[in-house]
Amino acid sequence: DPSSSSSTQNSIVPELPGFYYDSEKNRYFRLLPGHNNYNPLTKESIQYKAVECKRLRLLEGEEKQKKKTTRGGLNSSVLLQKRQMGLLSSTSYCRLVHELKVNSMQRRKIEIHSPDSSVAGTNNFKIIVADVACERIFTVNDVEHGGCKYGIINLSGLGKESLTVEMYDNLYFTNRKVNSVCWASLTHPDSHVKLCLMGIAETPGCASLLPASLFSSTNPGDRPGMLCSFKISTAWSCAWCLNPQADNCFSTGLTRRVLVTNVVTGHRQTFGTSSDVLAQQFARQTPVLYNGCRSGEIFSIDVRQRNRKGQSWKAIRLFHGSAVTSIHLMEAEHYLMAADMAGKIKLWDLRASKCVKQYQGHKNEYAILPLHVNEEEGLVTAVGQDCYTRIWSLQDAHLLRAIPSPHPSSKDAIPSVVFSSRLGGHRGVPGLLMAVKQDLYHFSY
Repeated sequence: DPSSSSSTQNSIVPELPGFYYDSEKNRYFRLLPGHNNYNPLTKESIQYKAVECKRLRLLEGEEKQKKKTTRGGLNSSVLLQKRQMGLLSSTSYCRLVHELKVNSMQRRKIEIHSPDSSVAGTNNFKIIVADVACERIFTVNDVEHGGCKYGIINLSGLGKESLTVEMYDNLYFTNRKVNSVCWASLTHPDSHVKLCLMGIAETPGCASLLPASLFSSTNPGDRPGMLCSFKISTAWSCAWCLNPQADNCFSTGLTRRVLVTNVVTGHRQTFGTSSDVLAQQFARQTPVLYNGCRSGEIFSIDVRQRNRKGQSWKAIRLFHGSAVTSIHLMEAEHYLMAADMAGKIKLWDLRASKCVKQYQGHKNEYAILPLHVNEEEGLVTAVGQDCYTRIWSLQDAHLLRAIPSPHPSSKDAIPSVVFSSRLGGHRGVPGLLMAVKQDLYHFSY
């Protein structure tokens, strides 16, 4: 940590206002530019240099040797012995094995094959979102002259020795930024993609539902069109409902309101809020929508009820000290995990409206960053504003690993990740998929 190293340095060398002490050169330098025009120093540049040195040092260490477990006395032979003696359940054994494998993951670059040679390696990845089976990922890339390109990558090639993936034939371009995206199951699981585009100048924002086959159809005459598209104010988040009581519905988190739309009937419900809705997720067992707001509030909406003036429609209400950027509802739907702009990751018990666990180490101050929870593997993954990918144990919130980015940290180089024990489908390969800048990496077991 650069702050800890600087504090150790300051305890040895007296701190002079307006000056920076360089331990390597054993002298003071003026912080304000002008006195030393050839080498102007600022606190930001000094901090960035320290962070970059630490990142390069960690990358070099990871390439030289495999990571060791962060828990003392934990290895595969000990786990197997405890399992054979009946001291570990099958669930605990599998969870601890995944934990061991996460610590030994090695980075390998993936080659992207595309029918369009101008596609691969020309634009920076912004978002990658995997479908439920982890067979495909929807990708959003920032284009250099403004706007975005988006399409679908097939992950079936990850299991081969060449470590390649295929970009589907059709890529689409928009001159607006894609703010949020989610998979939608309309005719079959993950049959469509929900996109929310930001407005620019006099052009309003837009929410569109596109068939996934739109990106793989080679015959232009057979291409299906978008199922629905409508103008909206700035959309921060979106979610698809899988509960049959609110079938064919999706939600959009807007500025100070929530919009729930039925794709088939066109019926819409609007729920006014006091803050921007930055994160959303539907429950499966009931048609309830959970929302995370810029104000730090998390609340739920039962979409079966009609929104009437003067009627309180907020059910569960939780509060963070900062803007909530991501939420994840656990499978049993008794617990909800949330991350905020203060770098806090909390696990809430919805029955008691109480925080039961906190996951330490996440870095965030201003960015809307996703949170990934893999209950089967017992892992929590999040990428921080400092461009480190951190993995925690879901059970006891222990930080298992912090993976530095292969690229220098910056606002436009925050990695987007997907973790699964089955990347590429049922017979796929386990590991972490990382998209950063123009590159795609696989951290394999």
